[in-house]
Order: sequence, then structure tokens, then C-alpha cells
Amino acid sequence: MSEKPVILIATGLFPPDIGGPATYSKILAEELPARGFEVKILSFGEVRKYPKIIRHFIYFLKIIKRGWSADIIYAQDPVSVGLPVMFASFCLGRSYWLKVVGDYAWEQGSQRAGVMEMLDIFSAKKTDDSFLVRILKSTQTLVAKRAKKIIVPSQYLKKIISNWGINSEKVKVIYNAFEGKNLELNLDQARLELGLDLGDKILISVGRLVPWKGFLTLIAIMPKILVKYPSTKLLIVGDGPEENNLADQIKENNLEKSIIMLGRLEQLKLFKYLRTADLFILNTAYEGFSHQLLEVMNLGTPIATTRIGGNPELINDSKNGLLFGYDNQEEIFLAIDKIFTDQTLADNLVSSAKETAKGFTRAKMVDSLVTEFKKCE
Repeated sequence: MSEKPVILIATGLFPPDIGGPATYSKILAEELPARGFEVKILSFGEVRKYPKIIRHFIYFLKIIKRGWSADIIYAQDPVSVGLPVMFASFCLGRSYWLKVVGDYAWEQGSQRAGVMEMLDIFSAKKTDDSFLVRILKSTQTLVAKRAKKIIVPSQYLKKIISNWGINSEKVKVIYNAFEGKNLELNLDQARLELGLDLGDKILISVGRLVPWKGFLTLIAIMPKILVKYPSTKLLIVGDGPEENNLADQIKENNLEKSIIMLGRLEQLKLFKYLRTADLFILNTAYEGFSHQLLEVMNLGTPIATTRIGGNPELINDSKNGLLFGYDNQEEIFLAIDKIFTDQTLADNLVSSAKETAKGFTRAKMVDSLVTEFKKCE
């Protein structure tokens, strides 16, 4: 590397876009210069106005143009930006780094191609019936194999990438950063501000409305919860392709007064709703590394989630949260019952969770990444 190495970050999203890649890239753009690096950003947003395929070709040309002076090209996903980065790096005669936060082939296959397997099984399969899934699997695997170094935010994702046939020695786990926001509102104040009843038991679940987030199961167990806790409300925050299906299930079960779909919320309002809840519940079949869990930990709301993916790397069962089996209605009910009946347990979980969240700082994340960059000097 040169005296002041240049990092070109190729990202699908960058502020004012929202989302994990946008936040991560922004942190690097702010923090790396203080550590002796020059940072250039190439967001896919620069080419999104063009038709499909053409936009990827234009992005490829931009990578070549800006990549001439870069010591490291760092792609933030293995498909949308990773593929053009791979081709551009080949033309430039240099290597590239890759950030992987999920299995794109599995996500798209689950939404568009009828994939039903859990990610652990899917990622280890060598053949699939769907042409779309085969293409996406081959693409992300090829881009990952050609990358010099792969950064992932959890040990779980390192295992998934190993299932792709990637040498685990070039995969480095660096946990994502988290910056907490302090809300002066306590639970009662937040409820009054949002027009929620102070006497209700409130559950909240947040996420993209897709099948693997398990919202249908939360809807299914609400009648049982209401038998024991008649004043319970379930708040569902998010949007996505399952929205109409979830709304239909709520209506068919006459749960319109007990389950409220809030849609997608801006961050501050979301935090206020999270602060109102007696329990944050995440019944997910897949989670690489949940930034949402860290936000809830910091806000002081007890957590119950699945022992899936990267969740156990954040949640120590019965220490700083509760873990249950995905879609296991009995375990989900027991977790809810524990929190609703044992305030001391809830308080202890919150206290420990806040301490856990303090360990995921942006300085720690960036310093770990810089250490990896310097190994390549």
C-alpha cells in the first residue's frame, strides 16, 4: 500500500438511503480517514436511474475509472455490486475485498422461487430446481471465491459461506457497530405520547414482512395469549410482500382489536414504540447479525427471539434475553408468559442486555477492519 492507502467502497446503498450497507459505508467514510486512509465511495444509487443490466455495466465502468487509484476495492455485497466489482478488478489486474451479510440466493429464492428449506440446509445443497436460484448461487459463490478477503458480521455467516465451498481461512468475523440513541421517555410516557393504554400488555415485532420472519405464527398464538392476558396488544412494524396475507389472517381470526400493523416507521417513532413494549419478540428463521436486537437492548425492552443464525451470538438465554425454537408456539408462549409474570426477570434481562450492547462500538469495528487491511500491506 502507498503512504496513504486509498479504499474504494462499492456499496448498493449510501445515505440518504437507509439500511445496513448505507450505515456501514457511512461509518467507514467517517472513521477511516482518521486512521490514515483515503476513502472513496461508489454507490449504486449513482446508476439506479438507468435500465437494468445497463446500470450494472455503467457501474462496472465507474469502478474501473475510480479503481485505478485504489489500493483496496471493498464490495458491500456479492451480487449487485460484487459482480461488477469482480469483473472490474479483473480488468484492473488487482484483488478486491467483499462484505457478506446474508445469502442473497436464499432470500430471493424464498420470496420468488418457492425455496422452503432453512438456510443451513439450502446453503449446503449443490443442486436446485430453480434456474433463478442456480444462477444466484453460482454468482455469489464465484464472487466470494475470487475475493481476496471476506468480512462477515457473525460466526454463523462464516459457517454459511463455508457451505458455499469457500476457504474459511479468508473469512474474517468483525461484528457490526452499534450506536445507541437515548430516549428520555420512560414506558408510560412513551405510551401516552403514542396513544396506547397504560394497562395493556404490549408485544412488538419488527422486520420485513417476509415468510421467514414468522409473523403468521405470532398471529396464530394470539388467541391463546388473550385467554390468559386479555388486554394484550401485538404491534407489527414493517412492510413487505406478506403484508396482505398477514392482514387477512388477522381479520379471519377476529384479531383486529388486538393486533395492530403499523407499517414501516421512521427511526425515532420506531424507537418510541419499542420503548412502550413489555417484550420485543422476533420469531425469525434467519438472522445473520441483528442490528435490531442491539437497538432494542439499548432501549431497555426485554427480548425473546429464536436460537437461529447469529442470534445466540448476541443473546445468552435467560441472561440478557430469552431464546426459543423457530415457530415453536409452546416455547414462544412460555417466553411471553415469563416476561408478563416476572418483572424481576424482565429487569435483569434488560440490565444485562444494555451491558452487552455497549461492546459493539464503531471504534472497535473499524479498528478490527484496519488491522485486516494492514495485514495486506
